[in-house]
Amino acid sequence: MFGKKKKKKDEAPEAEAEGAARAAEGGEGAEGEAAPAKKKLSGKKLVLFIILPALLVLGAGGGAAFMLLSGGGGGEQHAAADTGSHGKSKGGHGAEEAGPTPGPNGTTISPGEGVVFVSMPEILVNITGPDGRPAYLKLRLTLEAPDQATVTTLTASVPRISDQFNGFLRELRTDDLAGSAGAYRLRLELLRRVNLAIAPAHVNAVLIEEMLVQ
Repeated sequence: MFGKKKKKKDEAPEAEAEGAARAAEGGEGAEGEAAPAKKKLSGKKLVLFIILPALLVLGAGGGAAFMLLSGGGGGEQHAAADTGSHGKSKGGHGAEEAGPTPGPNGTTISPGEGVVFVSMPEILVNITGPDGRPAYLKLRLTLEAPDQATVTTLTASVPRISDQFNGFLRELRTDDLAGSAGAYRLRLELLRRVNLAIAPAHVNAVLIEEMLVQ
């Protein structure tokens, strides 16, 4: 009886030792299983930390590129619209103020403010120079007409006007054209002759664009 009781006492510590060993193995197994799980979690976190900022940067860059592209296109369209409207306004302004146009008998017609300017064909005649030597007079004249009706009469009468001018100019001497007084007298004489040629119409003034004596 005593022998059996002793055996049971001996078996009890052995059972406790085996239980402790199994518990230790179970703990190690649990720790072993937990370690890969932790590694997996830490790996996922690392991937997220790398990928998320990259996605944010790419998203921000894409948004900025989209804004730039859309903004740039709008700017180009706006600039094109401004250019088009500006061009149209210029065209309208040009239509209001027409430039010089060719007229009959070598004339050029230019509208002004309340008047019309008619440029005559160039005049080149011989005049008498110092000591009776021949000289040349070159004139470019513009006549100021009060209205379009006078312009019509004036341009149709250019041959008659040119004949009046040439007959008068050939009688001049170079001394007659000297100074501002000479130019003033020349304008008055030419004005009188052109109004005689187109009467009852009349022009307001004769403008000397160029006068050259050689």
